[in-house]
Amino acid sequence: MESPAQLSRQNSTVSNVSTHRARTRQDTADTTNELGQSYSSILSEDSVYAPLHTSSSRLRPAMADPAHGSQPRRATGGSGEAQPFAKGGANQPKYGTLPSHIGSNINVNTSRTRRGAPISPSSARFPRSSTMGSHQHDPYEHSPLGIRRPMSIVGLKESIREGWRNTLRRTPSTYDPPLDDGKADDIDNAAEASRVNGIRVWYSSFTSIDWLHDAIKDSRRRHRLRRRKSFRGRLKNALDRSTGWFIVTIVGLLAAIVAFSIVRTEQWLFDLKEGKCADGFFKAKRFCCPMSVDNLTAATSGSLIDGLNPLSMYRPDRTRIISYSEECPAWQTWAELFDPKDWKPLSFASWMTEYIAYIIVALALALTSSALTLKLTASTSFIGRKDSSSVVSQTAPGKTSNADSTQVVSPPTTRKVLYYAAGSGIPEIKTILSGFVIHGYLGGRTLFTKSVGLAMSVASGLSLGKEGPFVHIVCCIGNIVSRFFNKYETNEAKRREILSAASAAGVAVAFGAPVGGVLFSLEEVSYFFPPKVMWRSFFCAMIAAITLKVLNPFGTGKIVLFQVTYDQDWHAYELFFFLILGVFGGVYGAYFSKLNYRWSKHVRNGKWLGKHPKSEVAIITLITALLSFLNPYTRMGGTELVYNLFAECRPGHSHEGLCVNDPALVRPVANAIAVALLVKGALTIVTFGIKLPAGIFIPTLGVGACAGRILGLGIQWLSMVHPTMPVFDSCKEGTQCVVPGVYAMIGAAATLSGVTRTTVSLAVIMFELTGTLTYVVPVMLSVLVAKTVADALEPKGIYDLVIELNQLPYLDHKAEYRWGVLTVADVMDKKVDVINVDKANTVGSLQGQLSRVFGMGTLDGGFPIVTRQESGGLRGWKMIGYISHNELEHALNVVGDEPDTAVQFRPLPPPRDYEPSAVSSIHEGAAEPDPFDFTMYMDQAPLMVQAHSPLEIVQQMFVKLGARYVVVVNTNGFYEGVIDKKGWLQFLNELEEHS
Repeated sequence: MESPAQLSRQNSTVSNVSTHRARTRQDTADTTNELGQSYSSILSEDSVYAPLHTSSSRLRPAMADPAHGSQPRRATGGSGEAQPFAKGGANQPKYGTLPSHIGSNINVNTSRTRRGAPISPSSARFPRSSTMGSHQHDPYEHSPLGIRRPMSIVGLKESIREGWRNTLRRTPSTYDPPLDDGKADDIDNAAEASRVNGIRVWYSSFTSIDWLHDAIKDSRRRHRLRRRKSFRGRLKNALDRSTGWFIVTIVGLLAAIVAFSIVRTEQWLFDLKEGKCADGFFKAKRFCCPMSVDNLTAATSGSLIDGLNPLSMYRPDRTRIISYSEECPAWQTWAELFDPKDWKPLSFASWMTEYIAYIIVALALALTSSALTLKLTASTSFIGRKDSSSVVSQTAPGKTSNADSTQVVSPPTTRKVLYYAAGSGIPEIKTILSGFVIHGYLGGRTLFTKSVGLAMSVASGLSLGKEGPFVHIVCCIGNIVSRFFNKYETNEAKRREILSAASAAGVAVAFGAPVGGVLFSLEEVSYFFPPKVMWRSFFCAMIAAITLKVLNPFGTGKIVLFQVTYDQDWHAYELFFFLILGVFGGVYGAYFSKLNYRWSKHVRNGKWLGKHPKSEVAIITLITALLSFLNPYTRMGGTELVYNLFAECRPGHSHEGLCVNDPALVRPVANAIAVALLVKGALTIVTFGIKLPAGIFIPTLGVGACAGRILGLGIQWLSMVHPTMPVFDSCKEGTQCVVPGVYAMIGAAATLSGVTRTTVSLAVIMFELTGTLTYVVPVMLSVLVAKTVADALEPKGIYDLVIELNQLPYLDHKAEYRWGVLTVADVMDKKVDVINVDKANTVGSLQGQLSRVFGMGTLDGGFPIVTRQESGGLRGWKMIGYISHNELEHALNVVGDEPDTAVQFRPLPPPRDYEPSAVSSIHEGAAEPDPFDFTMYMDQAPLMVQAHSPLEIVQQMFVKLGARYVVVVNTNGFYEGVIDKKGWLQFLNELEEHS
């Protein structure tokens, strides 16, 4: 093929200006290809960078038209004029949509990828805008939003920076590798199955994956590896089998290191609200004052009561439990730092100084965390090269497009903007593991923002925890690590195996419960959990727990702060009280879920708060700081509160005044705990869901532990006042009959079960926290009662309600539905556009058809490919295959320069009729494939179901087979309609509402 520069030199009639322009285009293309080849091995994060905004045909060599000899093909959409940007191009990209400036044409680049695979027309996917044409030396430039602005130094710098960023990025390619390597002995059953199933491009964001296709793809990969019997082949097989174990090992190590960093940072920032350490500014209070960790006190009765009364904290005539100087001379409060000469620990002025400093630091931490979340993790900023773009030009068949006929049809915005670092992340992780794609949610930017923001948000004193977000953080680590290995990078289903193991490690570092983490991943998070995933999850959780134990984040030798042990056994009469705690946990869990859902839907998403999320964070933080400072149990951290409530009282330990030996002290202590329960419960309802990293585990455990401790104190008071009651006959002489910490632990488990609806994993987590199996029966009883009561009052847990609120397409495989008399014919979509192979299908007509579908907001569907046929005297549409929107768009992008050329969809003959030369597809050394033959993208074996079949069959196809779509046929085998996964989810939601 002759280059444009060579043609211009051969043609003496061409003007000097044209020659100069041709040479400039060729030189620029050669330079770009050399840079792409030099940096093709460098990895980049797909979802972090914005889409390419290159808008010049100079950055690629012209492609020759086979039908016109060596004459280079003009990439102008059928006309010799440049295609201007369409109206509305300046609109900002919305959630679930793509910017309208991404072009429909792509460059056929002959450079190689980082793995050495050649890029052919069927695998190249390099977005570009329309050609510059006569604007080769236009003094104006196109901005990423499609607005023409005068060229300036700033614009030139941005253009150079964007060009280098695009050069360093890997050349986009298809999701699947070549169908075969061109050898006759490689034509086997696995390759034939993959060929019939079609090759795919990368899944776009907010679409579902095809589990069946990925399973076929991995089966073919393993088949090609296992048949190699040489030493090198056996070595590759061994390395392939060990790849998963190596990844989960790295994930476990990194999970512990990140968790250690977050815990240490959070401890220092949390204590910064009260003061600083004189021995070192970056020392937390527990490391500045080691003795304060054990809470050793020698309080008198009067001082204990006064210390628990929030109104007496600043009275000069009273004494606190321990003065600051007696507690820790190295710790300096803000009041002491601001006025060291006249400082008095219990004066009103010093109290107000500490109060104001507490509020200011809390606001600063919360607002900084919220600013990072809003600025760095908005869903509109995560649009990468793997995402689909809407078709820019819509060309009618047989006509050439011009400036007036160019139309950009963008999908309507149906989703609200999400902030990936906000919340706990568990609902979104559940959705991703079920087969949904959210580019950027598990990327490096989200990992950084979630880690830093989580330490700040927890340290601000808000009623939230860091244990739930640990699952999201470790899944980010698992996603990033797995992408360095081709086995998981190019197979979304396989990558979700690593994410399941990572979620188990997240729970392991959060609660110090590796076994509970595996069960949590199985029960609550994972969608597909085969035995090998369970083994790897267990191994990953073990590595994470061991590493965190070595790092010792709390300086006590414990993995988590609230690990406790109990020496006493429980008594039979206590089962009744454990049952009461189970009922309380179920009632609280159900109404907490209801109130939080209604607050988020009607207040948080209202007109004012919906537009000012940072203001909501400031208001809630201010209220939390004002209320929390007045009570010692709301003022302390969530994990510290849970630990003191769980702890068993031993001689010399008061655990912040919670250990009571005098019946007269039970009431003031219970009143202080009751105030903490009300404040924590009310604040958690309005706090969970604000725009910063926030978990729900610790606040819920705190509320349940407060309720359990109050009940335990009441029973303890009864045993001290009336020791001769018959129920206390089983108590041994000289031993404590009631352990209030046990009631707190059981109440916390019941409350968390009522909120999250977890059962087995939660019980095992509690066993691992307490280090004993003595209380297996009480915990099991309370958890089961709590879940039963909560399900009766509110069928959905908090995570399911968040999924519904955020409009995430999660197909619950545990739900049961009543279908009634409905059949498949009542649910299928009969109005799906089809591609009729009996008529001429050109590039332009298919572009228009695809553009209309995108305009209706359908991004996750496809086109049935049919032909008219007669069978048994009846005429109907016979299915030839099915092509998804992404694959069709990719194929059209390759040949977008020829809108009038016909496109072919050919049904392949039976596999046994293949010949090596005929099936040779995208491989080095084979003949160049016809880019207008879209057969390779077509799924010729889609799942089919008859129209009169029961709906339970379709449900099982989507749930157990992982289907992306199901084609409906009648009894004669003729095409009737399609049911895709998102349409099925919409039907299930309507069915649930009506029932």
